[in-house]
Amino acid sequence: MEQILQATANGFGTALRSPIMHTPAEYDLECEEVTFPSLDGVSLEGWFIPASGSNKLVIANHPLWFSRSGLPSHLEPWKMLGAAGGNDFEVNLVPDYKILHDAGYNVLTYDFRNFGHSGAANGGIITAGIFEARDVIGSLNYVRSRENLRDMTIGLFSRCMGCNATMFAMAKYPEAFRDVRCMVAPQPLSVRVTLEQSLSLAGIPAERIDDLEERIRLHNSFRLEDMSPVEAAKSVMIPTFLYQVHDDVMTRPSDIQAIYDNIPIEEKKLFWIKGTSRRWDGYTYFSKDPSQMLDWFNTYMN
Repeated sequence: MEQILQATANGFGTALRSPIMHTPAEYDLECEEVTFPSLDGVSLEGWFIPASGSNKLVIANHPLWFSRSGLPSHLEPWKMLGAAGGNDFEVNLVPDYKILHDAGYNVLTYDFRNFGHSGAANGGIITAGIFEARDVIGSLNYVRSRENLRDMTIGLFSRCMGCNATMFAMAKYPEAFRDVRCMVAPQPLSVRVTLEQSLSLAGIPAERIDDLEERIRLHNSFRLEDMSPVEAAKSVMIPTFLYQVHDDVMTRPSDIQAIYDNIPIEEKKLFWIKGTSRRWDGYTYFSKDPSQMLDWFNTYMN
C-alpha cells in the first residue's frame, strides 16, 4: 500500500514521457516540423499539417501522459498507467489529424512541456494543466505570429489535461481567446476524483487520499483542488462540446457534469459515450465516429 501511494505521488514529480510512435507521413499527410516557445519560454515541439486552400485551423492539445502522437499503453511502463481499468491498448492520435485534414482543417498539434519532444520545465513536475496552460497560450501566440496562419479561423481540440490546461488558460489569460471560435473537449477531469477512483481500484482505503495529497504536494506544491478545472470552467466563453465515457472507472460522471454545468454560456453540449468503462475508448471515439465533433467545428468555424 505504501509503495503504491508513493509511486503515485512520484508520478507528479517526474513526468513519464511518451515516445512519438506514429507520424503524419504514415497517413500520407504533408507535415511541417515546428518549434515555438511557451508563454514562459519553454521550447515546444510539434507538427503543422496543412490543408490546401483552407483558412480554418484546429489546435490539438493532448491528454496527460500522451505525446502529440498518442500513448503506447500496450507496452510497459505506459501500460501500467491505465491497465487496472482495462486501458491496456495503444491510442494513436494521428488518424484524428487525418480526419480533420480531410474535412478541410489545417492542424497544429504539439507536445506539452515535459512530454514528447518538448522541453523540460518546472523540474519536470506535472500540474494537470496549471503550468501547461502557458503552453496553450504559446500555441495561440505562435499561430498569430505566422503570416500564413494569423488570419485563420481557430478552433481547439483539447483532451483531458489538454482541456484542463485550456480552461486554466481561459481563466488567467481570457484575452488570448478573443478570436477562438469553439472547442471540442473530451474528458477533462479533476485530479482528486481520478485519484480517489485509483485508490478504490487498488483496494486502498478512501481515507488515504489526504495522505496521497500531501505526498503529491511535496512534489509539485499544489493541493488536489487546485488541479481541478471545475472552477476554471466558469471562464469558458466559447462554444464548447464536452464528451466523456460515462462509466469510465478512472473518474465519475458527476465530475464532468460539474465542469459542464459551470460553463456559463448557452452554446455548450455534453455527450456521454455508453457501453464501455474504458477511458481510452473516449480518446479513440473521434476516429471511429467523428460526426458530432465535425458538426461542432463546422457550425462555429464557418
